[in-house]
Amino acid sequence: MSRILVVEDDDRTSVEIEAALGDHGHRVERVTTGREGILRAVAESYDAIILDRMLPGDIDGLGALAALRAAGVPTPVLILSALSAVDERVRGLKAGGDDYLTKPFEFLELTARLDVLMRRRSTARAETILRAGDLELDLLKHIVRRGEHIIELLPREYRLLEYLMQHMGQVVTRTMLFEEVWHYRYDEPTNLIDVHVSKLRRKIDQVGAASLIQTVRGSGYVLAAPK
Repeated sequence: MSRILVVEDDDRTSVEIEAALGDHGHRVERVTTGREGILRAVAESYDAIILDRMLPGDIDGLGALAALRAAGVPTPVLILSALSAVDERVRGLKAGGDDYLTKPFEFLELTARLDVLMRRRSTARAETILRAGDLELDLLKHIVRRGEHIIELLPREYRLLEYLMQHMGQVVTRTMLFEEVWHYRYDEPTNLIDVHVSKLRRKIDQVGAASLIQTVRGSGYVLAAPK
């Protein structure tokens, strides 16, 4: 179930949007001002935001949108507006909007546009997130999770895990790791990599389960998703 934030001050419009999206399998949360929209979208994670162009108070829709993008919030935003002129649509898109729908609109079109935005985002996220079972590494945010648990890694541990996940299912030699992760030539025997792999295992593995990083005797290591 997708989570949608609706920033809309008109009660009737909000009720109709919530009903349409609810029938479509989405969960809707609503706020009525640009300031509330900013606070909610920065503090929590949504799959998409529906943002009214004309909002009461000191922050209108475009102001809220600009603030969200400045804060690094990547959530796709569909702007709703009674302003249908081409230059207004351009302003909305340039401010960081992902799509622009003029009022009045058909709710079938609203849900269709929303689905397109969320599919586009899912595809983009898939390209920047590495997965091995329930272990996830976000290449953009540099966050590692195992299920719902965030794993704190040192920079070298993160780079080591990233390299292993990029070559998941493949045997990577100590020479490869030393040159690609440490950026040194592998000239003489050292247990440096073994020590780091051991520390990494303790952080990412679950108690009682097989290690995600397997040692291939005489060759190196392989990271395989749990079965």
